[in-house]
Amino acid sequence: MIDSPYLTDQHHQLRELVRDFAEREIKPVARQLDLDAEFPWVNVKKMGELGFLGSTWPEELGGAEMDYLSYIVLIEELARVDASHAITVSAHTTLGTSPIVEFGTEGQRRRFVPLLAGGRVLGGFGLTEPGAGSDAGGTQTTAVDRGDHYVINGSKIFITHAGVGEIFVITARTDPQSAKSSRGITSFIVTKDTCDLDTAARVGVGHAPDLPKTPGVKAGKKEDKLGWRASDTRELHLEDAIVPKENVLGEVGKGFPNFLKTLDSGRIGIGALALGVAQGALEECLVYTAHRKQFGQPVARFQGVHFALSDMATEIEAGRHLVYHAAWLKQNGKPFKKEAAMAKLFTSEVAMRATIKAVQLHGGYGYTTEYPVERMMRDAKVCEIGEGTSEVQRIVIARELLGDLID
Repeated sequence: MIDSPYLTDQHHQLRELVRDFAEREIKPVARQLDLDAEFPWVNVKKMGELGFLGSTWPEELGGAEMDYLSYIVLIEELARVDASHAITVSAHTTLGTSPIVEFGTEGQRRRFVPLLAGGRVLGGFGLTEPGAGSDAGGTQTTAVDRGDHYVINGSKIFITHAGVGEIFVITARTDPQSAKSSRGITSFIVTKDTCDLDTAARVGVGHAPDLPKTPGVKAGKKEDKLGWRASDTRELHLEDAIVPKENVLGEVGKGFPNFLKTLDSGRIGIGALALGVAQGALEECLVYTAHRKQFGQPVARFQGVHFALSDMATEIEAGRHLVYHAAWLKQNGKPFKKEAAMAKLFTSEVAMRATIKAVQLHGGYGYTTEYPVERMMRDAKVCEIGEGTSEVQRIVIARELLGDLID
């Protein structure tokens, strides 16, 4: 049990539940799913049945009504075994569902959230564009008002669940006069069929035939990625997509500040994911070095190994405090922008350092797929890129520190 002033007995019980699930259901298949770049539909169904895909949402909307720290523990424990499963839950929850819960109308929440919270379909967030990655305010996707609907044209890239998902929050520019600023960007809810209808039918989740689909919304090619290979990442195309006005999410022209709030929360989730990857790498090293013998003794007896393990453990513990503190602030309605950026920045870089050390401590075996540390190292890298690069996090932190001291 990991002791923490932030966690209650309920949190520890949840940790044991998720850890048992991860060890029993995810660990035996994680390597092959990664090698095949195969989406884990079977485990998605199981995670939905356990309430993982609607952990923090109200019971009346189909959720499990856990607190936010429970969600962080959930992501950390999944990532400890496999980051692809963790990002599937994280992207679905924070990016695909939370904007509808937080900024949607009562009708939108009741229409879309139960499908997402129960794991019947997967959700995603269409923000990043070919020319608007870190510069999210540079959105070029356009939405033209046609009376009772908008016509949206544009393309989103690196979108988690763009293929397998069915409900998406996307951003588009509704004010052509503000093409070079963050003003005039609006959020919309769009829908499409999953790209994997046959598997969804066989497994029993992933498709809602009764959900009206948005004409003109299509999934692009699947990305062949370095890490998170069992997670679905694709382009999302909007070609004369006809979106009814009841699918406008929040106020027209106020999409930019809303998605910044979504990203602030998402950074805590990525921090938890990175933390889990680092913890998993450390635990693999403890077992391996205790059993691997060189020069007639376990390599864990060597002082150099002591140094590496100690550094990993210390940085992971520091990262855990940053992540839990940011989560506690959010859970209690306090400002958390700076703390979320700090948690994401630190733990993503810790995950990279820890997994590189893990491969090194495993020697030649660490460079093979026989041991999970090489997968963990590949999975760790994107934590420094997704939901705001490390450079962006440093900018966010500095701006929060300086405040009104500079213009």
